[in-house]
Amino acid sequence: MKYILMMNCPKNGYEWFGALPKKDIQAHIAFMHGFNKSLRESGELVSTDGLADPKQAKLVRAGKDGAPITDGVFSEAKEYLAGYWIVDVETPEQAYAIAARASTAPGPGGAPSNMPIEVRQIMSAAPADWS
Repeated sequence: MKYILMMNCPKNGYEWFGALPKKDIQAHIAFMHGFNKSLRESGELVSTDGLADPKQAKLVRAGKDGAPITDGVFSEAKEYLAGYWIVDVETPEQAYAIAARASTAPGPGGAPSNMPIEVRQIMSAAPADWS
């Protein structure tokens, strides 16, 4: 089963993270590189990426003519998706355990950040009860 693990950060998370001491940022990045490497080596990692600052995001919808209309950044959100992992595991509990490990990435002073990680199964087809 495939799951997406979504790392959320508060609205000011990007500024907050950038203001940390350099050693704390380096520790966080080193943790993430090691974490991703362990998931690749175990065969559980399908894909992972961090996302750019939410200030660069645009809400897009189609206009009456189908052309894209952008509404600027989504400033009403309290949290933003900062990055994600897609993992392929046998059970939901394995996905939860991976998310818990990701949540321990170091924050200020090296203490675990305990960042929230949303875990959702990826649907490869519509559930039978949707027909």
